[in-house]
Amino acid sequence: MDHQKEDLINQLTELIDGVSGLPECQSMSKRMYSNLVRRMKLLSPLVEDLKDSDVEVGDDVVSGLELLRIALSSALELLKSVNEGSKILQALQIDNISLRFLNVTEQIEDALSRIPYNKLDISEEVREQIELVHAQFKRAKGKMESPDVQLVRDLAMAQREQDPDPMIFKRLSEKLHLRTINDLKKESLAMHDMVISSGGDPQECFEIIAYLLRKLKDCAMTENPEMDALEGDKTLIKHRSPVIPDDFRCPISLELMKDPVIVSTGQTYERSCIQKWLDAGHKTCPKTQQTLLHTALTPNYVLKSLISLWCENNGVELPKNQGTCRNKRSGAGGSDCDRAAINALLTKLANGNLEHQRAAAGELRLLAKRNADNRVCIAEAGAIPLLVELLSSSDSRAQEHAVTALLNLSINEGNKGTIVNAGAIPDIVDVLRNGSMEARENAAATLFSLSVVDENKVAIGAAGAIPALIDLLCVGTPRGKKDAATAIFNLSIYQGNKVRAVRAGIVPPLMRLLKDPGGGMMDEALAILAILASHQEGKAAIGQSEPIPILVEVIRTGSPRNRENAAAILWSLCTGDVQNLKVARDLGAEEALKELSENGTDRAKRKAGSVLELLQRVDAVDS
Repeated sequence: MDHQKEDLINQLTELIDGVSGLPECQSMSKRMYSNLVRRMKLLSPLVEDLKDSDVEVGDDVVSGLELLRIALSSALELLKSVNEGSKILQALQIDNISLRFLNVTEQIEDALSRIPYNKLDISEEVREQIELVHAQFKRAKGKMESPDVQLVRDLAMAQREQDPDPMIFKRLSEKLHLRTINDLKKESLAMHDMVISSGGDPQECFEIIAYLLRKLKDCAMTENPEMDALEGDKTLIKHRSPVIPDDFRCPISLELMKDPVIVSTGQTYERSCIQKWLDAGHKTCPKTQQTLLHTALTPNYVLKSLISLWCENNGVELPKNQGTCRNKRSGAGGSDCDRAAINALLTKLANGNLEHQRAAAGELRLLAKRNADNRVCIAEAGAIPLLVELLSSSDSRAQEHAVTALLNLSINEGNKGTIVNAGAIPDIVDVLRNGSMEARENAAATLFSLSVVDENKVAIGAAGAIPALIDLLCVGTPRGKKDAATAIFNLSIYQGNKVRAVRAGIVPPLMRLLKDPGGGMMDEALAILAILASHQEGKAAIGQSEPIPILVEVIRTGSPRNRENAAAILWSLCTGDVQNLKVARDLGAEEALKELSENGTDRAKRKAGSVLELLQRVDAVDS
């Protein structure tokens, strides 16, 4: 027991020393940060007295001190993340940050209330000080930090308005302490770390942060002309041959990326390189060798912005965008498509009877599937609005042709915007709800294709697509279920759609698919559950379905990608939930996680290691 007490006190000392060594906070969380640091430092005399005490303590004292150690460890982790993290992200998520400070405060207060001070050999003076500190933590419980109304308003206007007032960015640079080139470089590095630690998973806030950072940099340059001298001194920097960060290189070509895109495994590649790989018929991720859930390429806007910023700061010429070959192949000339035949089909579509419309839509469907030139020509001829009108047809076959033609046309990036601007999303969702099975499946695939553009994720979710996709996931053919799953996965990248999916009851059908290995949908089910588990409502819904036994089994015997997703879900469920940790421990998760932490993918190793740390803490409390 003495050894355990000594070890605990040493750890508490290290934690308080760690807090004492933290620099002053210069972000929107400054007040909460400073209050927590100040209160934690006041616990130092208690630890010092305990260190000098020779009195043997009982299990209740050790248990209370262990709870305090866990609480202080969580607090230090929060303080470091706030101090080192993106200031812009903290401003955008200030409510979430406030809630984290509140939770840590409650955790420390609870730990302090469980320590039996009458059994400790501490001075009266220290006892009184600890009582005062405890009272401070108790008063701070339940009190959320009041938001800065002006800051909230400025952030909203900066994102919403087409051409925001420069004064908005001036105020933001002052409030966020992003005034100098060094401030902005630190923020850029914090953003970079955030993108890399996300495993490449696109997040809604990344693009917003990149946009605000660019605007704040422009503001700083305007306010501080001397920074132009730093920017202009690039001839000196060029001669230093800066080392390109590994994260900025394409894993295939090893060159600086010009147009980085994310594949379904979360890895980022140069668009032209990964497209050649896919065009050659490969169905796996070149870096991880995992089977791709889908072949859509999602632009990594934030990494592209970081590469641009790095190039500017290091005097490297900005890479020119690729894509000229594709433009030549599918240019406005339309040399490889029969414009006269397409125009004739459009005349039938616009003015013919239902039979002619059905036949014309079927022809356009086949032409759009054939090649890239046809997709450009058909769209330029004005077919998309006519096909959207046909989605409301009472003829099920005409409806099938129309939605499938739109699916084939949407393969062209430029056509996606035309389809959405023609008001197609509500009609496609209606086909998804009420069409024939083939039409429903192709409607789901079309929504997935359109959802590759981030702003479309919001519109598709708002149009009510998710309940209809969940229904198709339950009753569709094997192909239909996969189409629905890939659409749900992509839509759920947007936070609001995660909530919609959970509230629409997606978790029970996903768990049924998970428990049916012969159904061929385990990969998709785990991928969606992993993305839902990152949201509190998703985590709660998944936890109610008793998933831990099957997650542990997948971690033990599944494919590399499935083991990774199972570990990610298990980590979400076990964070802050001792009961789930104990269930996982009793099912033998520790052995499987140790093996995964040594032999899994990079992300799997991180998640497995995090769960193992949580299990060790529970073991320490129980022992």
